[in-house]
Amino acid sequence: MAGAGRGRKPDLVAIEGGLSRSLPPPDWMGEAAQAEWLRVMPDLARRKVLSRADLGSLENYCIAIGQVRDCQRAIDEDGQFVKSDRSAPRPHPGFRVMHAAMTNARQLAGELGLTPVARQRAGVKEDDGGSDEWDGLVKG
Repeated sequence: MAGAGRGRKPDLVAIEGGLSRSLPPPDWMGEAAQAEWLRVMPDLARRKVLSRADLGSLENYCIAIGQVRDCQRAIDEDGQFVKSDRSAPRPHPGFRVMHAAMTNARQLAGELGLTPVARQRAGVKEDDGGSDEWDGLVKG
């Protein structure tokens, strides 16, 4: 594999028999995880980098992203600190779960080629033909 060396992940390339169409998210996934699946699956299918055997990694990535969003929602609702009857305020327990989910999501995103660095390493050409949802939000 080109560019594969010690300490470096191999480049993601289209694979023979790679999934070339988006699949629907599993019904058992939570709402936030399904939303992430619907966001990233079209890109992965377009690049043909996944086989059916890789869907477990995509599921795990989406579940982790869903957990992050669910934890943040709970923290927003409950506040950053919680009190019990016998203790002083302490950080919301969702922070620990959210941190672990963020770590898992980051690692899986790299494996799936979903980060800017991973896409650059794989030589993925970004679509530069039009505007997107971020246009106009960053002033240069």
